[in-house]
Order: sequence, then structure tokens, then C-alpha cells
Amino acid sequence: MNPSKCAFGVTSEMFFEFIIRQRDIEIEQAKIHAILRMSAPRNILELKSLQGKLAYLRRFISNLAGRCQLFSRLMKKDVPFEWDEVCDKAFKSINSYLMKPPVLVAPVHGCPLILYVAAQERSIGILLAWKNDEGKENALYYLSRTMTPNELKYSPIEKLCLPLIFAI
Repeated sequence: MNPSKCAFGVTSEMFFEFIIRQRDIEIEQAKIHAILRMSAPRNILELKSLQGKLAYLRRFISNLAGRCQLFSRLMKKDVPFEWDEVCDKAFKSINSYLMKPPVLVAPVHGCPLILYVAAQERSIGILLAWKNDEGKENALYYLSRTMTPNELKYSPIEKLCLPLIFAI
């Protein structure tokens, strides 16, 4: 360790646009406001910019892949960019979620972890959590991704197994 690069005796520190404390990690408000101030994308470059900002915060956003799934058709080559009501609803859903983003906590050694898995029509999601002393569940990490074309053909039970495999 290089002492000049260490911070001692601090209660929180900004690190890569995240607020790091002893027991948790939080998104820096400027990052959230940058997304909330964005208007609905008018072209593919603005959509890519939005998706890049969201990807940076992906560990904090439950089912990000499912929430952004509707935008993928706009990203396809030779498809005209037409922002419709469905895309606008998804955009507003993401913004409302970011109004109160979760704070990710560090696990406590010896406490059991809880793994939640979900399979939607075109995406899978995972939440790793643990219960604190008051019995409240705290999020440790969110993962999500869209299904591949072959995975979309799976039976419902096989789709439910996908997030388990993805979590490993």
C-alpha cells in the first residue's frame, strides 16, 4: 500500500463516482441527476449515451436488462429510430427508480446470504442480499442480462434455471 494514496480516519470517501462508507456503497447524486436531467433520447447517439450511463450504475439497478430491453430494437442496424410511447414509459420507469436508488451494503461475516432469481420474458435478474439484525433485507448486488436467441426458446423451468447459472 502506498500511504499517499490511502485515506485514514474518514467516514466516507468518493471513489469512482461512488460514495464508499464502512458498511455500504451509494451512487453519487451527480451521476443520478445527470440521468434524471436527460430528456428522452431523440436519436441513437443519445440512446447510447443513456445506456452507457445506466451501465455504469448497473449493480444498483434491479433488472436493468429488463428495463432497457425495449430500447434494443432501436439499436438494430437499418431500423429507423422511432421513440414511441412504450419506450417513453420504460424511460420514465428507470427515472422513477433512480429517484430513490438502493444503497448496497457489505455482507457481515457469518450471516447467511439470500439469492433471489427471476426470469422474465426476455431477461433474467439476480439479487444477492442478506438480513440485518432487525430482519430487514439489504441488497448486496444486482445482476441482470437479456436472454440470447437460443435461450428464448427454453421452457419456463429452463429459463428459471438460467439466473442460477448466471449467478455462479
